Amino acid sequence: MRFLLRLHNHYLSKDKLFARRLRNLLGFTPANMAIFKLAFSHKSSNADKTGTVQNNERLEYLGDAVLGTIVAEYLFKKYPNSDEGFLTKMRSKIVKRQSLNKIGDKMGLDVLLAEYNTTRLSRSMLGNAVEALVGAIYLERGYEQTLRFVVRKMLRNYVNIHDLERFDDNYKSQLLEWCQKNGQTISYKLLARYKFEKRDRFKVAVMIDGEKVATADDFNKKSAEQMASVRAMVTLGIVDEEDLETEE
Repeated sequence: MRFLLRLHNHYLSKDKLFARRLRNLLGFTPANMAIFKLAFSHKSSNADKTGTVQNNERLEYLGDAVLGTIVAEYLFKKYPNSDEGFLTKMRSKIVKRQSLNKIGDKMGLDVLLAEYNTTRLSRSMLGNAVEALVGAIYLERGYEQTLRFVVRKMLRNYVNIHDLERFDDNYKSQLLEWCQKNGQTISYKLLARYKFEKRDRFKVAVMIDGEKVATADDFNKKSAEQMASVRAMVTLGIVDEEDLETEE
């Protein structure tokens, strides 16, 4: 039955162009097109006739859990002699928002997001869509096929594991270490909490010896602190901006 549905979606469905795009992206034509449409529907754009929001948040939640498990298993097998601390840091580097945004961009998910949303696209929507897509694949194909997709289509194509091994992305820790070496105090101050695209957004400042050195905004307070730390490091001349892989 699912085979017939896939054939129908690929050749006869009114969504056949979308189905063919998905086949190029995923390597298969889905039987359940609805969940893949939902994967690219952001909450700021879509509501049904009853006012109920139809968006990818639930799929994002599911995909986040599945992706974390798959990446953990992948790293566990790839690094048989590494301890829990190393594996945890590597998993965090792969599944953090910035990394998923970059993966979504390289996968060309912006094109599909633009088609199913009326709001202005943001970088964070790419990472959300990656997680939602993983959730949709899991519902469509199960864990083993989702694992195969994540490892073969995402990790091997768009993640340089060896570069991540050497890359220290904890800018707060780096800045704290620099301040301690130079006898300076550091703190973070929440400047504002406001709504943007119906979500809470945080503006924070890095304070060094009581002086505001840099600020940043993000949907996650910890992410905003990391971004502000990067900007402070550039301002203080600790690192060159061109050497950092940061995002606005």
